[in-house]
Amino acid sequence: MDFDVFSPELLKYSKSLHPEPPPHFGRRYDRSSVFQPEPGNTIICHVAKASQTQHAIAAARQKYLDMPEAKQFAFTPISSLHMTLFQGIIEYRRSRSFWPDDIALDTPIDEMTEIMGERLKALAMRDPFKVAVTKARSSGLLVDGATEADRKTMRAWRNALADLLGYRHPDHETYPFHITFAYAIERLADEALPRWQAMLDAVAAELRAEVPVLELRPPAFCAFGDMNHFEELLVFEFRS
Repeated sequence: MDFDVFSPELLKYSKSLHPEPPPHFGRRYDRSSVFQPEPGNTIICHVAKASQTQHAIAAARQKYLDMPEAKQFAFTPISSLHMTLFQGIIEYRRSRSFWPDDIALDTPIDEMTEIMGERLKALAMRDPFKVAVTKARSSGLLVDGATEADRKTMRAWRNALADLLGYRHPDHETYPFHITFAYAIERLADEALPRWQAMLDAVAAELRAEVPVLELRPPAFCAFGDMNHFEELLVFEFRS
């Protein structure tokens, strides 16, 4: 098979190229698509409820569910759809690159959320940004700022949050903005790749045409127990 005709994002889900288990399989979710307890916190922008964007993204998500290989993925609920602006902490990821430098690594998650929430109250009002779909991948959508100015603003948010909270992930500069639909239970066979590439290309083009700027809620500091729900604890304000 000529793999050059497929996007790098899709090839990450090729079973023949990546025979190892998917990264979060067995801890975040199981083979029956049930999400496991994984408490933590994060800073995200929820997709605006009942908006044109939510309807369009839900329709795009359904195209994934309609694929013959849909059973090979664990899907998150529509109500949880969001764009991750800055990665918070997770119970099972306790190391210095993923945890505030000045707080003990064995601090309980609920206590960490309180501490981080207090720190985040000091975040100055920052510039707004607009977000657009760039690509579709097997797990959902890749997104970024709609303009170069928006892209710079989003990265300025991420840098400010890292400075305030006291840690930067190893992929701080490269971690892509995204909206997750699903997590792979089993990667895709080679014969499935052409139909997935066609579906992903169509989804990205349709969304860019229907919702060229996504309707997202303002950034919010959220707590979660698993990947089904993200509770907004502190919503940040945009500068007018």
